[in-house]
Amino acid sequence: MPKNTAAFQCNECGWQAAKWAGRCPECQQWGTVVEAGTATGIVTRIKPSVVADDRVARRITEIDDVEVSHWSSGIDEFDRVLGGGFVRGAAVLLSGEPGVGKSTLLLEVAARAARRGMRVLYVSAEESVAQVRMRAQRTDALSDNLYLASETDLATVLGQVDAVVPQLLIVDSVQTVASANVDGLAGQPSQVREVASALIRIAKDRALPLVLVGHVTKDGTIAGPRVLEHLVDVVCHFEGDRHTALRFIRALKNRFGPTDEVGCFEMTGDGIAQVADPSELFLSRQKSVPGTCVTISMEGKRAIPVEVQALVTSTQSPNPRRVTNGVDPSRVAMLIAVLERRGGIKLGEFDVYVSTVGGVRLTEPAADLAIAIALASTVKDWPIPETLAAYGEISLAGEVRPVGSATHRASEARRLGYRSIVDSSTGTLRAALGMARATAEPVVVPDF
Repeated sequence: MPKNTAAFQCNECGWQAAKWAGRCPECQQWGTVVEAGTATGIVTRIKPSVVADDRVARRITEIDDVEVSHWSSGIDEFDRVLGGGFVRGAAVLLSGEPGVGKSTLLLEVAARAARRGMRVLYVSAEESVAQVRMRAQRTDALSDNLYLASETDLATVLGQVDAVVPQLLIVDSVQTVASANVDGLAGQPSQVREVASALIRIAKDRALPLVLVGHVTKDGTIAGPRVLEHLVDVVCHFEGDRHTALRFIRALKNRFGPTDEVGCFEMTGDGIAQVADPSELFLSRQKSVPGTCVTISMEGKRAIPVEVQALVTSTQSPNPRRVTNGVDPSRVAMLIAVLERRGGIKLGEFDVYVSTVGGVRLTEPAADLAIAIALASTVKDWPIPETLAAYGEISLAGEVRPVGSATHRASEARRLGYRSIVDSSTGTLRAALGMARATAEPVVVPDF
């Protein structure tokens, strides 16, 4: 009679093998392969005809309506982006450039959850536990319910989950964890897919909120296979200039809430702080001077005043310079052409510099009118009053077109004290420039 050489057996399906494996190749379960003598028994397979009710196709009207419940992360600005907070069993992917503050934010989230009595497991695959502990001490994020682990092996990470039994799991980052059952180095598409699938499966089975940190490539996209973004429930992008303190979190995908919300944060010496009202962050404290104009920008559902500054200087160069910061250079070049052709503002012999205040980046066409007014103001050398705000898209024909959320922009502008609003109601660029000029000096007839 042949000798049984099986030394290990799966508790779930009864699969046997001579070597141990962290994941059963038969039932695809993690951590169920043990020594054959310690197996608790074989689970009887369910016949294909006997399936759970949620796997049977039913009419959509027969399915019960289940309300998704959120629990707060402890940071209101983060909850705003998540749609109210974390959802049990949901997988959240937080991406961003190196050094932007992803780990600092999540360590603060972990600490606040731990202080509320929740058991949190923070797995750092990039830093040692001593490094994480040092940063936690600096940002006042120490708590007895916060568990740290520095590990890059997937099977060991899953073992830590079994040992700690957390109520919140944070893995930093998914591209640095590898599985021994998949060929290739950590960060390769096959490894990222396997690691993310295993962690998300654990999160779903245990109703465990999971936060994965993701690296980005040079062009700003999430590193690894695109399937990673399809696997998770929420994709958030943490953005900001490392040379400034301002940070934004945007939801690119959210199965449990809207994707048009934005969270605003500020990096400080003590960590990261949320900014509930960022209205003063993007305005200079200097009195009105030629070349400045305020626009009302929409960041998600939030209306934020942003000051645009412009400067022109004469040049003898046959190719005048066009330097921008915080605005699209091609958009500025188009506005310069429209100003010359439709607005009577000659800029061909000037170097042009356009910038925003506070490091914010304006990408929506609604900022066109403010940029145009700022350029005209600096050329004509007349200041725009501090109480004027402008927003509107400028066409190549010199028309000022309406923009989205105009009512919300106007109400926010009036709340902040902007009494004069230049928008699409002016109709044309010349009329808008004339209104801005008249507001600055009412006694002078506009010369446009």
